[in-house]
Amino acid sequence: MTERLRAVLDTNVFVSAFLSRNPTSPTREIVQRWQAGEFVLLSSESLIDEVTEKLLSRQIQRERILEFLTLLTRLAEWIEIPREAVRPVILQDPEDDLVLACAVLGKADFLVTYDTHFDSLKGDYAGIRITKALPFLWALRGDQPPEEGRLS
Repeated sequence: MTERLRAVLDTNVFVSAFLSRNPTSPTREIVQRWQAGEFVLLSSESLIDEVTEKLLSRQIQRERILEFLTLLTRLAEWIEIPREAVRPVILQDPEDDLVLACAVLGKADFLVTYDTHFDSLKGDYAGIRITKALPFLWALRGDQPPEEGRLS
């Protein structure tokens, strides 16, 4: 058996999955695949605090949030982030450095985000592939994006 991929999902990925009404949403599928044990989700206290804050601000039902947080506590691999491990990398938003530190300390293969502040890293940091949801989903599935210009 091959080792499972290790990934950090940024807050915006969780929020997208919660808010999406599309049953084929890439973010919803990623969360479902995590729940099925297809990859190791790395998380930290600061990341979960931010997810909770964002979901509450969008009037997501508290019961759904609590259910999700319980699942995270049970299934995610928790990464302790000592203050000295946080490097000033994302100058536009220092809070993003906590997400990056979680990925580095957790030896992530992927950091999945829609946050444009990470664009300055050009898709890679310390061997961690920084990508949006769909390319991560392709890596999980082991398939490829559709060829440009090809009609399906």
